[in-house]
Amino acid sequence: MIPGLFRLLRVKQWLKNLMLFFPPYLGGVLLQPGLALKGVVPFLSFCLASSASYIVNDLLDRVSDCHHPAKKHRPLASGQVSSAAALVLALALLLCAFALASTVSLAFTLILLTYLFVALAYSLRLKHVPVVDLFCISAGFLLRLQAGGAVFGIAISEWLFLSVFLLAVFLSTGKRFAEKALLGSDGGAHRKSLHLYPPGFLEGTMYMTGSCVLVTYTMYVVAHRTLVYTVPLCCFGLLRYLFRIKSGQGGDPTESLLRDVPLFAVGFLWAVMVGWGIYGH
Repeated sequence: MIPGLFRLLRVKQWLKNLMLFFPPYLGGVLLQPGLALKGVVPFLSFCLASSASYIVNDLLDRVSDCHHPAKKHRPLASGQVSSAAALVLALALLLCAFALASTVSLAFTLILLTYLFVALAYSLRLKHVPVVDLFCISAGFLLRLQAGGAVFGIAISEWLFLSVFLLAVFLSTGKRFAEKALLGSDGGAHRKSLHLYPPGFLEGTMYMTGSCVLVTYTMYVVAHRTLVYTVPLCCFGLLRYLFRIKSGQGGDPTESLLRDVPLFAVGFLWAVMVGWGIYGH
């Protein structure tokens, strides 16, 4: 049962919580003495809270996940872990998450609470409502970004906010499109919203938001002339993700980044070039 409980945490998805470090990294202050360590506790708090939300979602989806070719192997859907054990683990994670959050600040704790509220609403009902489900997923990224700003005391610029928001919508739409393409006519049995999206809507939304991401990111880096050369990398990353989806290779953003060598390479190169552009001068 222990391996199953560990799988419930979805540790790979903790990669999303690195968004907390975006404000100080892009703000050029992350390398100040002791500042990076300031984000360790908030990062751990968000990791525990996000894992708890994943477990609750899996508990509610354990029946519908049986209709998914990959998700049917999840610990709860496959019967590897009991619902009672998963619920106890989720509660323990929540207690630890809020215990850590309480040592950070009230603002951070409220953002974490908001994140959990949105996640719960999504798991209970909103994931079945077309378009609303995409915005709920996007809200998770934005709340992580705002949490990072609260922790490090850095204001989030308008263009960065829009870039992250549109990128989150782009990625979540891609994930939905990939699920719909994989499950076909059986998609409604797994997730009601997949059946409700009309033909061409998700694909069109991907192209629209992807284009908007490129525009807003370009506007963001215009203020940082040393970062303008990262725009081609952004463009490549967007196109590579679209290529993966249209090729039937899956649309999960985290899995795509970790498994797709060109996408991982361009992501790493982007982080290096941004770091050099901000800290190397």
